[in-house]
Amino acid sequence: MTIRFDEMELQTPIIRAIEELGYEEMTPIQAQAIPVVLEGKDIVGQAQTGTGKTAAFSIPILQKIDPKVKGLQAVILCPTRELAIQVSDEMHKFSKFMHGIKAIPIYGGQDITRQIRSLKAGVQIVIGTPGRVMDHMRRKTVKFDKVSMIALDEADEMLNMGFREDIETILKEMPEDRQTLLFSATMPQPIMDIARTYQKDATIVKVVKKELTVPKIEQYYYEVRPKNKVDVLSRLLDMYSPKRCLVFCNTKRQVDELVTALSGRGFFAEGLHGDLKQQQRDRVMSSFRTGKAEILVATDVAARGIDVDDVEAVFNYDVPQDEEYYVHRIGRTGRAGRTGRAFTLVVGKEVYKLRDIQRYCKTKIKVMPIPSVNDVTAVKAEKILDRINELMDAEDLTKMISIIEAKINESDYTALDVAAAFLKMAMGSDSQPEEQAVPDFGDTGAEQGMVRLFINLGKKQNIRPGDILGAIAGETGMPGKLIGSIDMYDKYTFVEVPREYAADVIQVMKESKIKGKSINIEPANHK
Repeated sequence: MTIRFDEMELQTPIIRAIEELGYEEMTPIQAQAIPVVLEGKDIVGQAQTGTGKTAAFSIPILQKIDPKVKGLQAVILCPTRELAIQVSDEMHKFSKFMHGIKAIPIYGGQDITRQIRSLKAGVQIVIGTPGRVMDHMRRKTVKFDKVSMIALDEADEMLNMGFREDIETILKEMPEDRQTLLFSATMPQPIMDIARTYQKDATIVKVVKKELTVPKIEQYYYEVRPKNKVDVLSRLLDMYSPKRCLVFCNTKRQVDELVTALSGRGFFAEGLHGDLKQQQRDRVMSSFRTGKAEILVATDVAARGIDVDDVEAVFNYDVPQDEEYYVHRIGRTGRAGRTGRAFTLVVGKEVYKLRDIQRYCKTKIKVMPIPSVNDVTAVKAEKILDRINELMDAEDLTKMISIIEAKINESDYTALDVAAAFLKMAMGSDSQPEEQAVPDFGDTGAEQGMVRLFINLGKKQNIRPGDILGAIAGETGMPGKLIGSIDMYDKYTFVEVPREYAADVIQVMKESKIKGKSINIEPANHK
């Protein structure tokens, strides 16, 4: 039985934020914990990372905070600065439309005077590591007299790191009538002792994940920049040209944006999410089943109940929130004894989330370089040649051979020329040949196959050739070794890039900065 967020009696601004984030229904830990916390009861929640537990305590804490009271009302303790920052980010997302709510992370390694200034300005929620919270207690820069809630996130991890004494000192300082929320992946004896000593009749909520196995699916991931995600997905779709594939996004809004972007690039894509009426859903599913739409873009919730056997590939456009979701997603390919493929696009720190997924699924996800235009062409050709092999094995081609023979005898072409022309034609019908997509930049004074670009930054702005190379390779995902000569002058620079990358480089770099400086980039004029 699933519970939607809008079925809970939450404040309108919180519901609005949840809807904007695109979350539709609660994960099991949220469904069990949120109602208990809203009732004001203490809770012991057993749940691992990746189950949505942050929202399980963040949402009810925000619901119960009084924005008119400027003092500290809730404290969340986390084992590491990274987790404190992550929890703080989630808090800010959920409180986006709430006025007068201030939540700050405090942790070691950050300037304490800045933290003291923020605390003095009036903060209702502090998310901190035990050591730094103790520090502020000693300096009397945090006062617990108005605190009504405290949450311990990843409590077992805090104990492993030797924070037990600090945690107990903090809990002893809290008002007697506070609400204590304890979340932990495991329940060793010391955790149970803390729960018994510092909680009142706590409700125990357990969400222990099922052991899930991943079928025989080739799994890959690509490290991308947010602005390059659509380009990389398009390249992969071009390269593997799956007859039927699923693309997963984490939010409804992302589904709509991606369908628009893919359709604009000539792909037959349809979207599926919780806002669709049954009639629309049926239409989308029918066009996917019949092959009218090759690509189905969906949220996890909407994809439930999709039962299509011959899905050739699954693309995780967004890394899933929950490890279980990863297994459900990729399990939709590789059915009926076929080999499936799963591709995940990873941005920045999401690579750590992917490591958790690998550990949880006991599976290997291989990192792959972003395919170049030439790679795409080669793989497309290979796919067509594979189909030709099948045809040669299965069909009697005697009639066709005599037609080709007659053609070769009456012209100067070889059989190889004719085969190459047929391959070119087949690739053209699969999608536009890559060569046509490369604009003609004319003669820019570059060596053959390259385009010389002008950039309006030079030595006077303290720019070095390495900065130009790093920026182009980093922003576009193009291997640095493909970048040609870089000629640097006082106020401008010329750089050569392969012809097929030039348009991409110009478009991406126009919106980028080199050493914090905006740039103008265009094809060089060759006199």
